[in-house]
Amino acid sequence: MTTLKSKQLDVQIDAGELVSLIKNKHEYMHQKGTPGWGHTDTEMFPIIGPTEKADFKVKIPGKEAVLDQHGLLRELDYELVKSDKDSVVFKKEYKANTQVKNSKFDKKEKLATDGKAHPEFLFWPYDFTFEKSFNLIENGLELQFTISGEKGMPFMLGYHPAFNLVSEKPVIQTEQCEIDLQEVISVGSRALSVLDSSTITLQDKKKVTLKTKGFSHFMLWTEVKNMICIEPITFYPYAVNQKNIDSGFVKLGAKSKQYSLKILV
Repeated sequence: MTTLKSKQLDVQIDAGELVSLIKNKHEYMHQKGTPGWGHTDTEMFPIIGPTEKADFKVKIPGKEAVLDQHGLLRELDYELVKSDKDSVVFKKEYKANTQVKNSKFDKKEKLATDGKAHPEFLFWPYDFTFEKSFNLIENGLELQFTISGEKGMPFMLGYHPAFNLVSEKPVIQTEQCEIDLQEVISVGSRALSVLDSSTITLQDKKKVTLKTKGFSHFMLWTEVKNMICIEPITFYPYAVNQKNIDSGFVKLGAKSKQYSLKILV
């Protein structure tokens, strides 16, 4: 476990996963073991969204990829790169076409929602390095995601943090709209889109604001009343047929690409 502390903030990171963010004794992050989801955060890469209706295959010109929901990055383990009292950096490295065990294959039901079996192994036809850093800032925490790899590699990126809810009527606010929790629950597993936005605020017992750079949109997901996932994304995958999910790709240039999120509390 890695701990970052300031006068006001206490942050706990477990093998690259943000598991606790406390200010003035208030826990902002969803806790494992409580209803809703078995994690606190994860990354969606190199795709966002489900693939079972496309037979778990993603279209890439001249190449082949087999990916389950949200890609394969979350199946890899983080390696600690460096840390100090105010920051910590983790990374994951992947070699092209390496088969990665799919955790969904181990589930009891063994079948996707449309009755198709989840693939046992996943693979992606490009090398990449993915770095995730945490930095204490004034009034919060900044996360940075750095993607390095072959020039021209297609990808999408999403970050999937879950926030703790304690009030009866939490509200999500942007410059364009206000969304209550029941609207998010009603959408179900698809996740509610909040398009063309770089700032979003959760007004619960305590307020938390997310500000992004590089991401284009947010998705909101929950099926319970004690947590909500507020997810910065580069592409909203449910707007297209799964067989056309490749329409959401951006391409890596000659240099690495960086995305950032500030969690302000």
